[in-house]
Amino acid sequence: MSALTRLLSAAASALAVLSVLASLGAASLISRFPPPSTFSELFPAGNPSVAEARFWRPSCNGVVCKLCPFECFLPEGARGRCKVRLNSGGHLKTLVYARPVSVHVDPIEKKPVFHLLPGSWIYSLATMGCNLRCTACQNWEISQAFPEQAPAKVVAPSGIALSVSPDGRMSGSLQQKEYALMTPKDVVDAALATRSRSIAYTYSEPAVFYEYMLDTARLAREKGLRNVMVSGGYINRAPLEELAPYLDVVKIDLKGFDEGFYRRYAGGELSSVLRTLKDLHELGVLTEVVNLVVPTLNDGPEDLRRLSAWVRENLGRDTPLFFSRFHPNYRLQNLPQTPDETLAKARDIALKEGLRFVYVGNVPGHPGENTTCPKCNRILVRRVGYAVLENLLTPNKGRCPYDGTKVPGVWVDEPPKPVAAGPKGDPCQDCGRPDCRGCPVQHGAEGSDD
Repeated sequence: MSALTRLLSAAASALAVLSVLASLGAASLISRFPPPSTFSELFPAGNPSVAEARFWRPSCNGVVCKLCPFECFLPEGARGRCKVRLNSGGHLKTLVYARPVSVHVDPIEKKPVFHLLPGSWIYSLATMGCNLRCTACQNWEISQAFPEQAPAKVVAPSGIALSVSPDGRMSGSLQQKEYALMTPKDVVDAALATRSRSIAYTYSEPAVFYEYMLDTARLAREKGLRNVMVSGGYINRAPLEELAPYLDVVKIDLKGFDEGFYRRYAGGELSSVLRTLKDLHELGVLTEVVNLVVPTLNDGPEDLRRLSAWVRENLGRDTPLFFSRFHPNYRLQNLPQTPDETLAKARDIALKEGLRFVYVGNVPGHPGENTTCPKCNRILVRRVGYAVLENLLTPNKGRCPYDGTKVPGVWVDEPPKPVAAGPKGDPCQDCGRPDCRGCPVQHGAEGSDD
């Protein structure tokens, strides 16, 4: 055997030994640090938080989600940019049905919503996920996370314990309950038990937990509760049309008025949000608009003027518009909070553009928190932070007591009108529901892109 042959044989033996050692090392590492779980392990069959999604169609070797303007194409096993909608077996699934991760009872002014039952409580919830990438997001821990990162249970308000002190004063404290799964019925029951007058779909982006929101909103309306969607406005017209009859107020975050700003700091398109605002106006849903004023990024006077003029021209001069103070957060901690004078100038610009209800947010005690009569300029709802100190609109059924001017909004705590049942079509071939728009076999649906 030549020297070269012996050398090659020794090298082969050494490589074999190294291969065995590497395999043993890999096996040891895998046993200690398992790789990411498969979909079937994360969301096993029968998992009640996995449900059939709506608004999608088959396309090539995958599906196209039709819920929001991104319209993600998803091959088998892929998720949308929202992280909570996935193609499983050629069907689009939602992974967060009945799985809220944040549930609270809030003052309605915290949303902020000022033209719906001032001073009332609103039962508020969110799941994981969002279809935008806002660099100033205050709830990024849930909006930018995956559903499998959620805690196994959520602690949620479930009732009020009332007590009477020796001097006759009555007080109450919220009762809490752990939920592994919080069904629409659970949400509505808890909202009623906590004496909330409405339910808010908020904190993250409710559009991405559309099915859960829709089923809860329907049941809430049947039980006499109001519904509020707090959204970034990234949703397509068809799902919005189906949801709109159950919504009493929609609060849209209009993050700026420049396409470049939207792409860089929100990860979306301004035009899509403006289209949603127009859709809501056409559908007759009371809409309140909030602009978070971020120093040096979207606080230019001309941008604020164009935003205000667009709201007046497209949504009407009675549309409530908020300019809210920015606090350094998430990926914009290098910027200062918004100065008071910037917010005051923004409000002045909007008023000069003809808007009649312009507010300042996140500045407790600012005069811009009050609702004033656009005709006589008297204060009709006086606020400090989340507290309502005076409300002249509810006892006067939404009219100024001084001159009779009607203020748009819901001011009287009366049960909402039930949604009229529309004409029933033929049942869907997939799910059997006459109102289905989401199954791959749809009435009048687009064909595939094969």
